[in-house]
Amino acid sequence: MEPRDVIAVRDRPLMLHCQVEGEGPVSITWRHNGVPIATGDRAAVLANGTLLLRNFSKRRESNESDAGEYDCAAQNRFGLLISRKARAQLASLPKFLSHPQSLAVDEGGVARLSCQVNGIPEANITWQKDRLPLSTADPRYTLLPNGVLQVSAVQRSDAGLFRCVASNMANTRCSREAQLSVTVAGSRTYKEPVILSGPQNLTINIHQTAILECIATGNPRPIVSWSRLDGRSIGVEGVQVLGTGNLMISDASLQHSGVYVCSANRPGSRSRRTALGRLVVQAPPEFVQWPQSVSRPAGGSAVFSCTATGVPQPHLIWLKNGKLLAPGDNVKLTNANTTLAITRISAEDEAIYQCIAESGAGTNQASARLAVAPGPALPEAPAGLRSTALSAAGLRLTWDQPDPRDAQRIIGYVLHIRRLGEPDGAELQEAVDQNTFSHDVQNLEAATSYRVYLKAYSAEGGSPPSAAVTATTLGGVPSTPSFFTKVLNQTAMQVYWELPSKPGKVEGFRLQYHGVSNPDVQGQEVFPGHINTHSISNLEPAAVYEIQLVAFNGNGDSPSARRLVSLAEGGASAAAGQSCNCDQSDPSMSTLLVGVHSGLACVLCCLLFILLAYRRSFICRKEGSWETPATLKGVRGAKGQRAQSVELSQRCGSAPSPVTVMVESSRSAESGTG
Repeated sequence: MEPRDVIAVRDRPLMLHCQVEGEGPVSITWRHNGVPIATGDRAAVLANGTLLLRNFSKRRESNESDAGEYDCAAQNRFGLLISRKARAQLASLPKFLSHPQSLAVDEGGVARLSCQVNGIPEANITWQKDRLPLSTADPRYTLLPNGVLQVSAVQRSDAGLFRCVASNMANTRCSREAQLSVTVAGSRTYKEPVILSGPQNLTINIHQTAILECIATGNPRPIVSWSRLDGRSIGVEGVQVLGTGNLMISDASLQHSGVYVCSANRPGSRSRRTALGRLVVQAPPEFVQWPQSVSRPAGGSAVFSCTATGVPQPHLIWLKNGKLLAPGDNVKLTNANTTLAITRISAEDEAIYQCIAESGAGTNQASARLAVAPGPALPEAPAGLRSTALSAAGLRLTWDQPDPRDAQRIIGYVLHIRRLGEPDGAELQEAVDQNTFSHDVQNLEAATSYRVYLKAYSAEGGSPPSAAVTATTLGGVPSTPSFFTKVLNQTAMQVYWELPSKPGKVEGFRLQYHGVSNPDVQGQEVFPGHINTHSISNLEPAAVYEIQLVAFNGNGDSPSARRLVSLAEGGASAAAGQSCNCDQSDPSMSTLLVGVHSGLACVLCCLLFILLAYRRSFICRKEGSWETPATLKGVRGAKGQRAQSVELSQRCGSAPSPVTVMVESSRSAESGTG
């Protein structure tokens, strides 16, 4: 027996039941909103597993409440099982959301009074006239459960003061009074049909009762009828009309969901008015396929299937011994979590697995146990796997000889090889004789890194995998990575780079940075080959940093890509041009970074350097010219922005050493502020 939803009264005891069948001893514990409940003066777990809260309360001073979700956990030597979540609510009856309003109605017309209150549990609403209970024996009075009072064929005797009375297990409240006045009509004139109140959109659970309101007035009195918008028949079983036109559907099923049309027709004519309301019938999750307990040997595999239906469609999750199960190397969840597959079973996989179906209409759970049966002894995992690059297309893999006891049972080995970054299904497998402890693998790609592991096989099955190694074929180091930077604020930046088009071409990346004016501020990070972004924070405010990125494989490091980034203007993005592969040890190359604060200043600086270029005596003794390097020609900023950097180089017949000037604009200039 699992705990069920319950409504508790303040300062009264509450009991939640949890009964479990299984091989003892079985220990039962409880959780409230996911937190274990400590037993003591306030709570106790009885011998049969029932949770007793001695004083269900809500403490205003600490904003704590015993209301919330409860579940019980049962554990024995086979594993742990979690029950469904039961919701415990505190009974309450707050003030009325709306009160009945006074109105005047012609004699023979229709009156509608309503009040609204949200109670836990739902309040029972009755009506009083002149402080006395309203008699429901008169068929002209229709009381709807949602707090609506309808009076048809109004008479003079109906005039008076009306109020509604709401009550539940928590309290009883009375609304304000409303005056119903009845006016005497002479010769009644013709009036078109008018729907005073039509059906509202309604959502209920299966087997509940739905009431769709429809009250109309007019002269002559209109006839109210119902239909479905999709043309299907409403049916007669469990369907009846309340009062003069309200539709009540008892024991609602999923087939009752739809859009309902209330029509008010003038007798003897085609004149009518319509109103629409949608009814949604929900169904809590129900299992059509349950996971079944199985026993499997170590190294084997098991598959659990779980399918549930409901409205709305439930979502499935899996628990292992009461904890959320996440996919891993040997655990796969497929087909929208309806299939759980466990491969290469080991002792750690022995547990109770639960399939939890959740939706807005409720929750349900089914469980199964995976037992690891004692099987034949399998070989130990091979040890000492290592690799040597033979050529651009070949690797040599060697490993240690097995223990003599294992050697007698081993019938062969299997090498599992795949490029770094590729899925398991794309791996290459090569079989090796049991007396061979070295194997050459050919027809591989040049300068590519591979992940390799080894398994030993006996007649009973395969061993656990060996420790994996990363091996790289000859053929050179990776090409220089292209990277970009973005200044996030005055103390942080983001670096992102392009990944190779083929997996395995890069084993990893090494990112280094240091302050230009303060070299003590520095750092280094190493990333695997599938990562292409990193954020650097806690930097020196408004400082200039040199960023260096290197890609590497088993053959070595690529040429470094470098870039200078200024944090002077928080939020400004670094220029995304070609990477600078300059060598700082070359004294013939110097770089000047000039930060400016407006687009106008950037233009003036460019003009100044151009004018200085023509002063031959100042720059060089022979004719020279300033020109933009080819690497920056054609580089443009985003639409509406100025270029953020300009590089100018000098060519002089007698001065081969170039001078590079970089002018970097600030974001404030782009936004128009000086």
